[in-house]
Amino acid sequence: MKSFFLLLIALFCTLGLSAQVTQEIFESFKLQERRDVRYYFPENYDAEKAYPLVVVLDAEYLFDQVVAISKFYSSFQGMPQAIVVGIHQYKDELRWEDCAFDEETGLPGEKAKNFFEFLGMEIIPYLATNYNIAPFKIFVGYDITANFGNYYLFKDRSLFNAFITISPLLAPEMENRVPTRIAALDQQIFYHLIVGGNRDETRNNVLQLDRALSSVDKDNFTYYLDEYPQANELSVISYGMGKAWDRTFSIFKPISRKEYKENILASDDPVFQYLDDKYQMIEDLFGFRKPVELNDIMAIYAGSKKKQDLESLKSLAALCHKEYPSTMLGFYMEGEYYEQKGEPKKALRTYEKAFGMEEIDFLTKEMALEKMDALKADFGF
Repeated sequence: MKSFFLLLIALFCTLGLSAQVTQEIFESFKLQERRDVRYYFPENYDAEKAYPLVVVLDAEYLFDQVVAISKFYSSFQGMPQAIVVGIHQYKDELRWEDCAFDEETGLPGEKAKNFFEFLGMEIIPYLATNYNIAPFKIFVGYDITANFGNYYLFKDRSLFNAFITISPLLAPEMENRVPTRIAALDQQIFYHLIVGGNRDETRNNVLQLDRALSSVDKDNFTYYLDEYPQANELSVISYGMGKAWDRTFSIFKPISRKEYKENILASDDPVFQYLDDKYQMIEDLFGFRKPVELNDIMAIYAGSKKKQDLESLKSLAALCHKEYPSTMLGFYMEGEYYEQKGEPKKALRTYEKAFGMEEIDFLTKEMALEKMDALKADFGF
């Protein structure tokens, strides 16, 4: 039902795509041919902002779904807006030439080598020259085009940070080579494998790939498998795309209850460090500093109090002064820091400052006044 709901959303979203989608014939020097390419740019594109780039093969039937999901999640689910480029490959079955591999070695065929450079040395540089592209890039492919994305992992540094691999038709030895290569890469990689139920001839290889990827234990590698036994080799595209998007951009989303329990409360690290690391990763991946959400501040505030982590509370107060300077937030948390540290005079003066600032969320002037009255009563100020 959830997948069906996401599909409906995607279909409705596509009704508004035309104003932001352009199509052109791209003259490729690498391929020595003209190729049909489609682009999606957010309607409120701002040259001062950086945008993740999504490269979509099999654009005839993947492009519209990717754009619709991107629009939906950037509007409602907390991911940044993205630029999407789709390469048409259906005519004359170009996909089989573009992404062909040697049946013995598993290496790209002659045209596939040129297609590899077409994406990496023509399409992406063209967009990077004319638009503000973030460091974070996603590859989306299906069947043989999904397998093709894996070749970018074999560069010294992968051109793509995230791979959405749908029902891959794997080249020989790819199920072993990909995990080995990912284990050796020193960069953040997200790998999302989506499989349906009607690919018996390749299922063993895909299951081997899943087992090998599941065993890669690295802080900078995130792997998910989504298996839909009820989906055939075409419907699996709609089943898996929304969840893949949700997981790929999970770092950008506000701290969830699960994240709070498993990554903050269960960790031995200082509570504030989790927030600092989260937003630093967002900046490194997406090329801009995301304003710290109030939800995340409150999660760190609750964690700091629960774990009696005074230094994290102090760091959080300093952050709130910077992020929410006109509100009570920074002074109120700073007052709690001094209060718990056993410095009531400093706490009282700080709560008085909080009382003079704007209320925000659950913090009210009454709460600051209650803190001040309690300190005066306890210490006779």
